[in-house]
Formats: sequence, C-alpha cells, structure tokens
Amino acid sequence: MKWTERSVRELARMICGDDEARQYFPYRSSSRLTEFFEDCDLEYVHYGSTRWRWVSDRLKEVLALPQQSPQLPPDPFLRIIQTLLDTREAQTGDEDRANALAAVNTVLKQEGWEAFYDEDSVARLRHIKTKTSAQPINPHRPLSSEEITRRKHLSDYLDRCSEDELIEGVLLPLFRNLGFRRITAAGHKDKALEYGKDIWMKYTLPTGHVLYFGIQVKKGKLDSSGVSKSGNANVAEIHNQVSMMLGHEIFDQDLNRKVLVDHAFIVAGGEITKQAMNWLGAQLDAPKRSQILFMDRGDILDLFVTTNVSLPAGAHPEQSDEDEELPF
Repeated sequence: MKWTERSVRELARMICGDDEARQYFPYRSSSRLTEFFEDCDLEYVHYGSTRWRWVSDRLKEVLALPQQSPQLPPDPFLRIIQTLLDTREAQTGDEDRANALAAVNTVLKQEGWEAFYDEDSVARLRHIKTKTSAQPINPHRPLSSEEITRRKHLSDYLDRCSEDELIEGVLLPLFRNLGFRRITAAGHKDKALEYGKDIWMKYTLPTGHVLYFGIQVKKGKLDSSGVSKSGNANVAEIHNQVSMMLGHEIFDQDLNRKVLVDHAFIVAGGEITKQAMNWLGAQLDAPKRSQILFMDRGDILDLFVTTNVSLPAGAHPEQSDEDEELPF
C-alpha cells in the first residue's frame, strides 16, 4: 500500500494525540506509544525521538508489508486502526467515538478506504471502490453473535445446495476474497474437459512468483469406507482425479502458455475423515503428498464468515422462507 506523506503524517498525529487530534484521541507519551504498538502485536519500542515522525516511519513499514490482496491491507495495519478506534479510548464529549471515526475517515478516504464499527463496536476497514470489508484473517478466532448466525445460515445452505451451487455460490467468492486470481470453474456440462479438477486458480506471492492450484470439489462427506452412503464420496473415487489434476497442464492466458498445477485442493461440503486423508496419502508418492491440501465444511464455514464474504442468495433465511411458500 502506497500512501501519501500527508496521509501518513495525519494518521501519526492521531496516534500520538497531538495538536487538534487531542480532542478525540488520547495523548500518548513515549511509553504509551510503545504500549499502543504492543496492543497491535507489533514489537516497536520508542526511545525518545520526535514522536509523530517516529510513528510515521513505523506506519510506512507496516504499509510496505505484503497485502492479503489489492483490496485487503496488511493485517498489522488493520490492528492499528482497530486499536486507534478502540471504544475504551473515548474522550469526553465523544463517548460514541463518532468524531474520532470521522477524523480517521478523513484520512482513509483520501487513500480509498473507510472505517466503520460493526455490531460489536469493533472498528473495521472497507475498500470504497469494491466494498470489500477487511479484517485480520484468523478463521479460528471467537465469532461474534452475528457471525455465528451467518455461519448457521451457510451451514444450512450447504445441506441443501448442489455441487455446482457450492462451487459458484460459496467457493468462487471465498477464494476471490482471499486474493486468488484467474479463478476458472470447469463446470459439469462437459466432464471430458475437467481433467480431474472443478476449479483452477493462481496466487501471486509477495516475491512475484505464481503458484497454481487445482480444486476437486465434493458436496458431501469424504470417507474411506468400502461403500459410501448416498450423498457422500469415497476417497478412492477422487484418487484418479487428483493424479490427473497434478499431471495435466492448464493454459494461463496472462502468460500465454501452459503450466502445471502446483497444489491440489480437495474440498468437501461435509466432513473429510482422517481415515480418508491417511488412505489418500498412502496411495500417493512423497512429492505428490506434499501437493495435497484439504478443506472440509468446518474450514469453509470459518473462512467464509471471518473474511466477511456475502452469503449466497439461497442462504438468506427470508429468501428460503419465501421459496418454501411457493406452490410450485
């Protein structure tokens, strides 16, 4: 993220609580600046240099870190904004921090972002152009009450959606939000063209190198039993598909050449049993085993909710109720 010097300087003065910013932000001495960055999980220690200039330099370091995607800033920057707008730091006359939020947004909007408070009064960031909400990605963190409700709606949707709906309505938006590019769904109209994969996509590392991923999707539970129940898939059924995926080239239009898949995602809308993972690992040689990644329903639900991806149309309870009332 490249910010103008003026924006960095203004945000630094808010963190310091200097000048006009002091009416909405607490004054932070040298030791309190160190504590501020500790609260942001950053090991920055202030040793007495000019406070606002030192904070400006630290902000530049954070903004130079790799982004989750062009629409998502570095995680440490999100934590800085959340700590700066912590409701426990409210000043007299600004108990709801509305003025502090407006002051921060005056700077953020110049750079294409805006801050807002969610229902739990936690500050979040949103990319103005794409409306993408950003927050530190930690799929295993405690969920808010709203997130728990969204997780339940999505879980119910996974129970009744088709495999194509799982791909189009859930996985494609999720991977796009996580920063993957050139996401292409093979679909199920012409299985001869799938070559063992339902989706392929690529991810650009901070170094500029590109990794390619193929995804094999199964709607139900993935197990290793001899006979699978209806709606479930046996891991032996996808063994050949995974081998085909890793050995088949895909065409990257950006490079105008064919490339091999680096990793294979096996995604299930239900549970992936440990027996299934162990069985598949035993059937593949060591190099191929290291290329296999698993994602089951729990992973999908946690990632989908914590990255704040919009629910698919059929997952909204009000829409589901309307559909059930239709006589046809």
